[in-house]
Amino acid sequence: MTQLKISGIIRESIVDGPGMRFVVFCQGCPHRCEGCHNPQTHDFEGGNYCSTERLVEEIKKDPIIKGVTFSGGEPFCQPEAFSGLADEVIKLGMNIYVYSGYTFEELVELGKTKPEVTELLKKCDVLVDGRYESDKRTLALPFRGSTNQRLIDVKKSFETGYAVELQADSE
Repeated sequence: MTQLKISGIIRESIVDGPGMRFVVFCQGCPHRCEGCHNPQTHDFEGGNYCSTERLVEEIKKDPIIKGVTFSGGEPFCQPEAFSGLADEVIKLGMNIYVYSGYTFEELVELGKTKPEVTELLKKCDVLVDGRYESDKRTLALPFRGSTNQRLIDVKKSFETGYAVELQADSE
């Protein structure tokens, strides 16, 4: 049974990706962005453990859920655990959005020494990447908090070898 260290969940969200989404907030973040919307997720000692099986049971309970979002904290600090959850989400036929303070390029580089990072990244449909920058705060861009953050089409990015941003009409 895989255990994830989480800060909490939101059973139904429309702001963490398209459609009605189930959101899992990872506990622990090395970025500690000033003005972060979820500062309670920063402490690696906080949060609680939850099994992949329990999260999947909760996701299955709601027939209007269209996708699952991994947020933070920093999900790539627990790549094996979130990769296991991603496998189960994929089996349910749902898409996966992941919020990370790392950029796509940083994750690709990190994956060279930690292959489990690449494994998780490849299971994601969309990566919302980059640290939150309070001086670039915006409410105008869907699913992002600051203008430096990007919506990355992960599969196309691996096909091309560089970060491919989603177009506004495909969000």
